Amino acid sequence: MLRSITCLVVVMAVACGGVGKPAPEPQPDTVRAPSNPAIHVTAPAVDAIVSSPLVVTGEARGTWFFEATFPVTLLDADGKPIVSGYAQAQGEWMTEQMVPFKTELVFATPSSANGTLVLEKANPSDLPEHDAEVRVPVRFR
Repeated sequence: MLRSITCLVVVMAVACGGVGKPAPEPQPDTVRAPSNPAIHVTAPAVDAIVSSPLVVTGEARGTWFFEATFPVTLLDADGKPIVSGYAQAQGEWMTEQMVPFKTELVFATPSSANGTLVLEKANPSDLPEHDAEVRVPVRFR
């Protein structure tokens, strides 16, 4: 029995890349906006120079929406909201498939050079386990 457990530990260590080796560092995505399996932002790109009106596009799983919308907020460098709005589904949203979305944010250019676009999963239950977001760093013109 002890020999079987020892063999299992050795096999698992080899399968996992060895004992004591650190996991490889994830490579930052500097070309496209961050995404996860539930949402992909096509515009703006990471560190894009943005101005008003800012058109935000992409696709998200239908489960990201509530009543065909989800919240979008543009923050300044200090994390203070500049403008908030809602992305609108551009197709049938009552699905688990990807659905195109779009919104346009009109805002006064802030004094800070950088900001963050935050796309939040609609969460009408307000339960923290249903919270999700994607943050896209942007620069202001």
